[in-house]
Amino acid sequence: MKTIAAIMLAGTFFLTINGMAAKAYDEDTYGPEAPILWEKPTKATFSHKIHTMDSGLTCDACHDDIFTMESGAVLATGKMTMAAMAAGKYCGVCHDGNTAFASNTKCSSCHTDVKELIPPDPIVWTKPVKSVVFYHKPHTEDFGLECDSCHDSLFAMQKGAAEKADNFTMKSLYEGKYCGKCHDGSTAFASDTRCNTCHIGVKGYNRMTGNTDTHGKGH
Repeated sequence: MKTIAAIMLAGTFFLTINGMAAKAYDEDTYGPEAPILWEKPTKATFSHKIHTMDSGLTCDACHDDIFTMESGAVLATGKMTMAAMAAGKYCGVCHDGNTAFASNTKCSSCHTDVKELIPPDPIVWTKPVKSVVFYHKPHTEDFGLECDSCHDSLFAMQKGAAEKADNFTMKSLYEGKYCGKCHDGSTAFASDTRCNTCHIGVKGYNRMTGNTDTHGKGH
């Protein structure tokens, strides 16, 4: 009897958190317990528990106005994209930076394998000078930066957006904008030093693109 009592007491202890009995998960009330796994347009996960049991939302907060209550339905439309969320649709209805964290921040909350989102090839800028390269890997894998360390406060998460900006210049970097936010000589090497780390020049660009005959055969 003493052994049984001890086991029951131990069970009660582990089911008690800060003096409160742990609440059992009820799928009828809180939705499916297993995470929803999306494969398109990229891999992402969604937890009902975090939104219902933990945050207090009810099923009709999202169903059926934002998401139809049918497995795979939203993916079939092909419309659930980051651009749609930024426009206030789907998850972006609440994840707007006000009601909840913005959909372009805390990427690893939903994208559990952030490495899959990181472009494997270097970013190559050809304006205002030719040519400047940027590699995600040293910044994310080697130095542990998150996506929202740079996006969208320093760089819009849109290919070519920086080149279109008139102030994407070395002067701006010296003023602490763009790469200069970290490359200030303190957090990372200053943007007016180690120039060939990023500036590979015309010859470097030609080697990268395989265009080795740009000067013509007469030179």
